[in-house]
Amino acid sequence: MKKFLWVLFVSSFCFSQTSKENAKTYLSNKNYEKAQQELTSFLKTNPSDIEAIELLGDAYGYQKKWDEAIEQYERLKDNYPNNANYHYKYGGALGMKALSISKIKALGIIGDVKQAFLKAAELDPKHIDARWALVELYVSLPGIIGGSNSKALKYANELQNLSKVDGYLAKGYVYEYDDEPELAEKYYKLAIKVGGSVTCYEKLTNFYESNDQPDKAIGNLEEAQQKHQRNAMHYQIGKVCADYNIQLDKGEKCLKAYLSNHSAKDGVPKAWAYYRLAQIYKHKKDKTEALKWINKAIAGLPKIEVFQDEKDVILKL
Repeated sequence: MKKFLWVLFVSSFCFSQTSKENAKTYLSNKNYEKAQQELTSFLKTNPSDIEAIELLGDAYGYQKKWDEAIEQYERLKDNYPNNANYHYKYGGALGMKALSISKIKALGIIGDVKQAFLKAAELDPKHIDARWALVELYVSLPGIIGGSNSKALKYANELQNLSKVDGYLAKGYVYEYDDEPELAEKYYKLAIKVGGSVTCYEKLTNFYESNDQPDKAIGNLEEAQQKHQRNAMHYQIGKVCADYNIQLDKGEKCLKAYLSNHSAKDGVPKAWAYYRLAQIYKHKKDKTEALKWINKAIAGLPKIEVFQDEKDVILKL
């Protein structure tokens, strides 16, 4: 009898562990609903498993089920108040909820969001994500409810002490929002010089586009393409050329290169490259070629309204 009960216990334990491992696999494969189901089942027999509670919070978060995610993270940070990451995740879920509800209702939880991030930063002097969250929070909030560029820069400086790249990107972000474009450009360029990642180049490109400097955006993208050899950057160059009606021959060449080398990892469907080519030929007053490419775009993604709108414009040439 004892042997039977032991076998039953071991079998149950192994089954539970398998359930949790399955959930991890589902999470890595972005099958968040399945992960949620596995973890919910696992926690019925293992209600105090810390890892499973956190994973369940993550599964809810990926599905934008903010109240459910908040419940899991709150449980963790209350039971383990010295764990910085639990405070950070709790604050993150609260912050995302604040973005999904009315501004009036959001005001009631912004204080808790800030407190959670501040606690995470206090508990872990090297917690980069918490400091990034504080930079973004202080920049985005109006001064009347706690926004402060000086406090944002304080945490940007802390980031710089931990990681020069993060610090420079954070300062670029703060100065961009503070309408100091020269300083923003300076720090984004420093981030590229020190780090040079695709993300660094993207930040500077987005900055140039938002400040109506398309030629600089194209130059930055070309430099990024030479360094990283990413086909997706061909599309980005073509997009800027098409949007701003500049360097059209270069845009055409880059978009055709993108299509020739396209693969799923490039991210942007071919239909969008067809659309950008249609824009370029429209700018060149070549109605026949413009119609050819916009029809290919519509055939590829027939539900995209902007494609049909573009065709209507082309037909009027």
